[in-house]
Amino acid sequence: MASVPIIPDSYNHVLAEFECLDPLLSALRLDSSRLKCTCIAVSKRWLALGSSGGGLNLIQKDGWKQRLFLAHKEGAISRVACCLHDEDYVAVATSQGLVVVWELNQERRGKPERIYVSSEHKGRKVTALCWDRAALRVFVGDHVGKVSAIKINTSKQGKAAATFVMFPVQIITTVDSRVVQLDYLDGRLLISSLTRTYLCDTEREKFWKIGNKERDGEFGACFFPVGKNGGNQQPLIYCARPGSRMWEVNFDGEVQSTHQFKQLLSSPPLPVVTLRLDPHYTSSSCSPQSLSFPKLLYLTEHCVMTWTERGIYIFLPQNVQVLLWSEVKDIQDIAVYKNELFCLHTNGKVVHLSLLLVDRCIERLIRRGFWTLAARVCCLFQNSIISCRARKNLPLDKLEHLKSQLDASTQQDVITQLEELISKLEPLDSACSSRRSSISSHESFSVLDSGIYRVISRRGSQSDEDSCSLHSQTFSEDERLKEFPAHQEDEQVELDNVSHASVTVEADRNETFLPFSIPLSFRSPSPLVSLQAVKESVSSFVRKTTEKIGTLHISPDTRGRQEAKDDEQLQELTVNLVASPQEEKELEPQSCQLPEEDHLRDLKAATAEAIAKLQDPLVLLEPRCMRRVLQEWLIYLEEKFGSRERSDSSIKKSKTVCTEKERAVLEESLRLDPTDGDPADKEQSSILEDCAEKENTDETCVSEAVYENSTDLKGPLDCCFQVSPPCVIEQDVHKDLVELTTLCFELRVFSCGNGKAEESSDGSLPLAASWTLACRFMRTYFFLLDLKRLKQCIITMYATSPHVWETYIAGLKELTCHSPAALAMENEDMLKILKQLHDLGPWDDSPLLLVHAQRLYEKFGETALRPLIKFHPSILPSDIKQLCRNDPAHFLAYLDSLVKSKPEDKRSFLLRSLLQPESVRLDWLCLAVSHDAPQRANTVDPEGNPRPRSHLFTWGYSQLILLLIKLPADFVTKEKMADICKSHGFWPGYLFLCLELDRRIEAFTNIAHLDDLSLLNGEDGSMPETTEEWKFLLHLAQNHSTAFHHRGPQNGNAVSNGSPSCPDCITVENVALLLAKAIGPNRALPLLQECGLTLELSERFSSVCEILRIAEKRQRALIQSMLERCDRFLWSQQA
Repeated sequence: MASVPIIPDSYNHVLAEFECLDPLLSALRLDSSRLKCTCIAVSKRWLALGSSGGGLNLIQKDGWKQRLFLAHKEGAISRVACCLHDEDYVAVATSQGLVVVWELNQERRGKPERIYVSSEHKGRKVTALCWDRAALRVFVGDHVGKVSAIKINTSKQGKAAATFVMFPVQIITTVDSRVVQLDYLDGRLLISSLTRTYLCDTEREKFWKIGNKERDGEFGACFFPVGKNGGNQQPLIYCARPGSRMWEVNFDGEVQSTHQFKQLLSSPPLPVVTLRLDPHYTSSSCSPQSLSFPKLLYLTEHCVMTWTERGIYIFLPQNVQVLLWSEVKDIQDIAVYKNELFCLHTNGKVVHLSLLLVDRCIERLIRRGFWTLAARVCCLFQNSIISCRARKNLPLDKLEHLKSQLDASTQQDVITQLEELISKLEPLDSACSSRRSSISSHESFSVLDSGIYRVISRRGSQSDEDSCSLHSQTFSEDERLKEFPAHQEDEQVELDNVSHASVTVEADRNETFLPFSIPLSFRSPSPLVSLQAVKESVSSFVRKTTEKIGTLHISPDTRGRQEAKDDEQLQELTVNLVASPQEEKELEPQSCQLPEEDHLRDLKAATAEAIAKLQDPLVLLEPRCMRRVLQEWLIYLEEKFGSRERSDSSIKKSKTVCTEKERAVLEESLRLDPTDGDPADKEQSSILEDCAEKENTDETCVSEAVYENSTDLKGPLDCCFQVSPPCVIEQDVHKDLVELTTLCFELRVFSCGNGKAEESSDGSLPLAASWTLACRFMRTYFFLLDLKRLKQCIITMYATSPHVWETYIAGLKELTCHSPAALAMENEDMLKILKQLHDLGPWDDSPLLLVHAQRLYEKFGETALRPLIKFHPSILPSDIKQLCRNDPAHFLAYLDSLVKSKPEDKRSFLLRSLLQPESVRLDWLCLAVSHDAPQRANTVDPEGNPRPRSHLFTWGYSQLILLLIKLPADFVTKEKMADICKSHGFWPGYLFLCLELDRRIEAFTNIAHLDDLSLLNGEDGSMPETTEEWKFLLHLAQNHSTAFHHRGPQNGNAVSNGSPSCPDCITVENVALLLAKAIGPNRALPLLQECGLTLELSERFSSVCEILRIAEKRQRALIQSMLERCDRFLWSQQA
């Protein structure tokens, strides 16, 4: 195994992203190409996001629940600033240079109101906003260097305050260049421009220039407040200088020293801990960085933060140290509050980062259940974890538990590195030493004969918060992490949903209170098991215990967390899932009565035989032979896993076929099917005749199946699902069973309930019986079906049977009923649910995400569909169409939003990838032209021809329609699309398809009816190419009567009949002018004379032709002179 670079122990901080804000931006509609986030600000309570549409979104950070929207008609939002000492006030700068101050009235639960609008900077670009930290005053700076202050008079100050504020806007100063940054502290205003930094005493109205040397470019400056232990020390000022330098300035504006960070920035960047990418670290040093810091921001205690186009940099300026720097590219702006960073990128995305100690970062990852990421961070920051402080926050219990949560088959390299780290923390110098000996020094223990450790705790030596309880230790850490109010609810939910590797036993209730349910070496998890040896690790003990009795006691919370994994892992893990405690009690004696080998011996043998037969090419390539093999195997499967009710009823049934009673039941089942129509009657009679003819055959059991199906038809969704196996199944056997069971469903080989099997693929069953058999098969063998293939099979084969899809969704709901996302559906809002689903990812193409989308749609309706575009391609449009089958308009809105979420140059590629199969193109086109479209009577006349100017109507999904039409397709598909466009009156698409199909005459005929000359000479138009086409177009224009050119208002500009005031109408003169421009007046006149149209031309035509002749003559003379000059130049060069 290749060695992984380890980060030096000098780095003990890291930037981490624990939550993704993409669902939030999607819900706010700030992720489209039309509307983007333009600026950002943050306070203790609010996250403020300004948009290009003039709206300001204020989102409450605590749970991202409450939202305020402040609209501005003065242009896009360019700057926003929150008042930190009174969060009821927000200042906003617009693109027109106006500054608006809002009072939110949250305490009085009133509506937000504008309390002041400043036009002092109107017509200029506001580049900086800053609030006074004590009074209600806003400082504003613009691109010409003007700085003003707005004194706020509010209702909170009383009516008397208005008499003392005569001039609410005060001009502070005008500096020599654009204002880059403003900062305020204790009566001093710091102004950083392109050339230098100024310090202003706003009370005494004094100004100082900081330093003597000027600079050229964007360089920030900020105050550095005194910490809690600073005593009487004055605040400092830090000013950015060229070449990765900073000036340290005292509070009077005097430069004390210059700090150089160029060489220190030659160290490699630290990775950002995020779920988007695995953290990687390169130990090789890079070249020294000479940077310009555009802004400086004070971050927590002793830290100053800045950024460039390459990354984020955090300094300890007093110690002249680089705390860390990480590569985060394309940053437009950053807003900070304490240790939180909200990064606005140039594409409008917002990323939420936190500056944390490495051990606290790992601890939060463990609490959220991000095991793999936590393990990789542990391996990278080994040196920091080995330190004393890290070991206090990350004891060996948590590291052992973390290792036990990793998958040994796919993450062996991470497990090996984690074991090396654990071995470094505690050397194995004694075989009798416990790995838990380093938990606390104030506890003693004795080893019993059973291997259980008896612990004697001396609680007097430490507080209760630190004594022998991981739970209290975790909550003591929470007390130290009070700066994270936005995550308290999320972390509490995640604390409840941590995957418990230990066994929950009724006799030991205390184990359930551990946040990490680890059976410690001194606490026995169950009387049924014991430690085999003292030197065995706790992780191996957990694994072995789980293998023995995990199927009996794993909690439903475990199942909820495991559902976010891919389907292959899902099929392996469903062996260990139990749907409810009642089922658990029923399954205990069942699984203990017979050994696994004896219980499934026949099924294993039949499975191996069936797989061997299916590998024969003669069987594999012949569907009928495959069905016969599956029929024989299905008998054994039903014998072991078939429902008890069907097995009892099968004994009572007679093997005689087609009795009169069963005929009546068959007819009743056929009448219950609403989708058959008239063909069903013929099919019904044919089935009855087949039953009479095949009276003595055993090949099919139609009547017996329908006898059972008649009961299922009444309520196919009422029966419970078998989502977990009734006994333990080996992984290899389970994999083979899943393959064969899914193949049975795909080939429609279903059970009859009497020890035989029935296939319906050859059409011998009616539609009602077919989907009823499919529903019953899913309910019985849901735990043995590949959910991905099952979903695809239902979409393609049972598109006309909604009951099959409903049964599939009901099974997924049963499987995920205890998941955190399902539980959150009841009480949480949509944003929090979407965030939780995003955090549970990546989903890949897991069907489990689909059932959560179904729940969201059922609860929130159409508003829940648009944010789901962020989960593409885990959720496909075909899935959404199934969800919205009762309301196609919702699906159409989702599809349009999904396409528009991509850049224009990538929309065609995306749409083409979604057209699987190709036949859905026509279905989507029919939906798009029939929703949010003009009335057909307004676009098509009674003869079926276009109405004049009807192509100018607005179609809600015109972009989607044109994309569908312009994608490559075969000739037949294009003809069908042309017919659809013509029948609905979508003339732009119809004209395009006519030209694609080389039906040019038909295109010109419709252009004449539309009466718009721009369709011929516009960007999307098509000029006639041959003399015959010109003659045809001239005759079309001649046949237009004067009544055709309508007067009054219409679907475009008003026109009159053939006069010079209607240059865009299809008239003889306009077409003749177009002809003259295309081929020249000398060639156009003979053609017009040949058509006999010269008498219909006015003097305007003759004048234009004369101008064209003069222009053509001059153009020829100019070309001739240029050619002569070129000729002379070439001869001179040759000489």
